[in-house]
Amino acid sequence: MGEFSPSHLLIVAIVFLVLFGSKKLPDAARGLGRSMRIFKAETKGLMGDEEPTAAPAAPMADQAKRDRAAELRAEAARLEREAAVPGSLPAGDGTTINGVPLAKPEQRTS
Repeated sequence: MGEFSPSHLLIVAIVFLVLFGSKKLPDAARGLGRSMRIFKAETKGLMGDEEPTAAPAAPMADQAKRDRAAELRAEAARLEREAAVPGSLPAGDGTTINGVPLAKPEQRTS
């Protein structure tokens, strides 16, 4: 007693089929599967919030952002120096830099 044999499971399956019908059982199973996936994702998210190993990764990401910002500032300074030299940029000949058309010197605004 107390053990489920394959015949017991077959009887339970037949009872569910009779009670709920063959059309509602796949929908119920699909809904149960979706609910379980959502529940699993949420519990993983809660577990991930409490992990102390995730904290050291953030300073490395911050350092990478600072390095990238420094590179972009250096590139902007270089481009400003080039733009300040008269005749260093072609004026209005349809040339573009990164998809931005270059304006003639009289069209530039400061």
